[in-house]
Amino acid sequence: MHVLLELDCIPSGMELFPAADEDQWSLIKGVIDDCDYYIVIIAGRYGSVGADGVSYTEMEYRYAVANGKPVAAFLHSDPGSIPRKYTETTDEGTAKLQAFRELVQQKMCKNWGTPHELGSVVARSLNQLRKKHPGVGWVRGDQVPEREATAEILDLRKQIEQLENSLQEIRVKAPPGTEHLAQGNDSFGILCQVKWWDPPGFRRRSLTTSLSWNQIFYTVSPLLIHEAAEGAMSRALEDQLLPKVRDQITELQMKLGLDNAKFSISSESFRTIIVQLRALGLIGKSTRTRSVKDRAKYWTLTPFGDNVMTRLRAITRAG
Repeated sequence: MHVLLELDCIPSGMELFPAADEDQWSLIKGVIDDCDYYIVIIAGRYGSVGADGVSYTEMEYRYAVANGKPVAAFLHSDPGSIPRKYTETTDEGTAKLQAFRELVQQKMCKNWGTPHELGSVVARSLNQLRKKHPGVGWVRGDQVPEREATAEILDLRKQIEQLENSLQEIRVKAPPGTEHLAQGNDSFGILCQVKWWDPPGFRRRSLTTSLSWNQIFYTVSPLLIHEAAEGAMSRALEDQLLPKVRDQITELQMKLGLDNAKFSISSESFRTIIVQLRALGLIGKSTRTRSVKDRAKYWTLTPFGDNVMTRLRAITRAG
């Protein structure tokens, strides 16, 4: 008892309870139900026997195990050394005690020989039980919420759950108002540039082509499954656009005698693409923390963008 109190536990020993109107076994079961752990200490006696010939201690143990209570058993290591007056006096009682010892040894149990040793093994074992099976424990009466407060908390939890479900549905749908924005198979005219070195500096020539918004998102979306820098996104678009303007570039190279021209998407068109994809709810800014030396801008898919990407890029079955 002293050890349990030092561990901030409240021991509920049967010997502490006065007589009650209800029968003894009903009282015992109620106490076990209210406890977080069950401890049985076995020495030289089997204990008081019920009408069916089984001791109340064994019935307690079996009831605790059957109801899933974390159980710890502590067996006297040398029952033969116990004074005669503290042991069973009949062969039947001794046999039942031995059978009970064998039963509890099938689960977690420790041996003890002295009161000091018993306190020590109880403390260690209970600490292990509390870590492995955290109990509900007790709270102060002034910390117990009133019935009205409990009902309000449950109602608020239901509201939170409903709002979270609604929010999840919103996240995988197009934002309100986007039905008026260019999207899907609508075409977008893209301005590109061809740049070459012509001493004393670079010269540029503009080219125009187009892609649908589905084609644009089809191209950049896989890069954004985790996240991607704008540089990687623009390069992916340039790879997609280059075949469409290759004839224009070849004609320009032949006309001007160029052999070192570089192709790129214009910053104006790229910025428009970023803004439009963001307005459509397909991409969002990455919130990942990076080094202060990293000045690049990163983007990632929204839940809605992930759905659209899957719809565009997933391979359907033939037929």
